[in-house]
Amino acid sequence: MSSDQQTTAAPSTQSVAVTRARAATTPSASASASASASGSGSGSGSAKASASATASASDSPTATARRSLDDAVSELLDGDGDAVHGAVAALDLDSGTTAASGATAHRFATASIVKVDILAALLLQAQDRGEQPTAAQLATARAMITQSDNDAAGDLYAAIGGADGLDAANRRLGLTATTAGADGYWGLTETTAADQLRLLRAVFTADGSPLDAASRGRIQQLMGAVEDDQAWGVSAAADSGTTSYLKNGWLPRTSTGLWVVNSIGEVTHDGHRVLVAVLGDGLASESAGIARARSLAEAAASAVTS
Repeated sequence: MSSDQQTTAAPSTQSVAVTRARAATTPSASASASASASGSGSGSGSAKASASATASASDSPTATARRSLDDAVSELLDGDGDAVHGAVAALDLDSGTTAASGATAHRFATASIVKVDILAALLLQAQDRGEQPTAAQLATARAMITQSDNDAAGDLYAAIGGADGLDAANRRLGLTATTAGADGYWGLTETTAADQLRLLRAVFTADGSPLDAASRGRIQQLMGAVEDDQAWGVSAAADSGTTSYLKNGWLPRTSTGLWVVNSIGEVTHDGHRVLVAVLGDGLASESAGIARARSLAEAAASAVTS
């Protein structure tokens, strides 16, 4: 990993948000219909409709997922101390359910997960020129993603124009809280779990993505070919026998001796395609960070597919 420096982070907040895209309006719509049918001026009818809506909302899959993820993350992060931050975000691509929990406002150093972002920027620039990436660039990209080669990342970071090139690509990718690492320190790019989920959506879906099908396919193929000793993290949430598409990042901070450990990717969980982003910093060791990334990924994937 590149040389380190002190990372400035936004204040941490603990929050959870879960939505089910295809059913989010159903309880309120049902309540409105019930109230209208009961007749205006009928206090008992309005009360019954309100009670019905409240019960429906509290028993909905969305509410169940929210409670499940909140409880799991609270337990996993309990007792970590003020120096430790963790956040997770997930999206079930089949149902539209999405969840986020933990230090969702905290900006984490990306470490090597930014290599997916660098590759996306490279491919976007090639698209803009109406060109294909060169054979040399593709070979360098393979080393950067599958082996997490830092020299390869440095070469491609320079090729896209460094921080300016990455920031420009991220505006197109919809990343609103990510700032590229300055002075060539690509591993110190700062991001949030929500932004990493946005990046994954741009890589794994055509919905609003500026990446064309060929570019998305190239990134997916490399994320599915990560070397075995680096295939930890979100892959813990994958069904047996399925392929995990992922990129991990790990970085000891020279200023504190504490670790950044991140994992992003797509897995198949309970037969559903799920995007998961797990970020953590202030960790006592790499192994502790890996163990927590696995647990958070499993909790998030289970919550959005329940």
